[in-house]
Amino acid sequence: MQRRRFLQTSFLGLLNFSRSGFSARRTQNQHIKRQTLPKRILGRTGEKISVIGLGGIVVVNENQETANRIVSNAVEQGVNYFDVAPSYGNAEEILGVALKPFREKVFLACKTLERSRRGAEEELDRSLQRLQTDYFDLYQFHALTEIRDVNRTLGRSGAIDAVIRAKEEGKIRYIGFSAHSSEAALRAMDQFDFDTILFPVNYVCYFKANFGPDVVRTAQAKKMGILGLKALARQPWPSEDMKKNWPKCWYQPVVNPEEAYLALRFALTQPVTAVIPPGDIRLFRQALEMAHSYTPLNAGEERRLRIQAQGLQPLFPLTS
Repeated sequence: MQRRRFLQTSFLGLLNFSRSGFSARRTQNQHIKRQTLPKRILGRTGEKISVIGLGGIVVVNENQETANRIVSNAVEQGVNYFDVAPSYGNAEEILGVALKPFREKVFLACKTLERSRRGAEEELDRSLQRLQTDYFDLYQFHALTEIRDVNRTLGRSGAIDAVIRAKEEGKIRYIGFSAHSSEAALRAMDQFDFDTILFPVNYVCYFKANFGPDVVRTAQAKKMGILGLKALARQPWPSEDMKKNWPKCWYQPVVNPEEAYLALRFALTQPVTAVIPPGDIRLFRQALEMAHSYTPLNAGEERRLRIQAQGLQPLFPLTS
């Protein structure tokens, strides 16, 4: 597909996005040879994971046959990073079945919203059972949003006690957390030596709100693995009417192909190991296709994104 045609793909075209995904992309009237999906080292863990991960929301409420096909196709294309949580509806049960043939080939991450030791113990064991596995490669404290979340999780009788014990028992290999607050993320990294962080790495948040750079710098200095969220988020929904076409997105996703390609490359140009696209299968396939031909963002492209960001509303403020 020539670049001109690629960039003229409409919003309607994305809504009708075929299961086979986008055709191989061409830029500047040159063919880009389809490459193997890149993999990067996850911080000091030494694990090598795909630059695109599949988030469990993609398979929520899908029938098992469809979910099996989604997962199998993702693995065939080089995806080995899968992320899920109990709060993602029935994703654990569905993904557990779909991943069973590939479990030893993939890096499986799970999360907990529990903040107490007992609550985390129970939820971790339940997640292991639902996902039909004996261990998680990565277990994360989910959505540390406020300082009190951090203090409760990492304090006396907090969830950290359960997770450390689970690691000693071989139920998990690495410990991480996700956050949507710079303040909470920085406090968590100061209080515990985490292996990974899952955090928004989004061009609008970076350029319009300066949200993200300080967290990424701190994590990089600690040699943590950095996993990116919201790379293909644009802004909060401008209107209620727009939501109906994207039931698995709580924000307006980037659907313009040119902007999406720049936004994804912006995120991957940062010191991240991988990004998790939005939970819509169309957007996951779009990101996967674009990542096959990834090149770092150049200065001119970054300037274009900076200008674009000025007219948009960031999803997150600098602090919560």
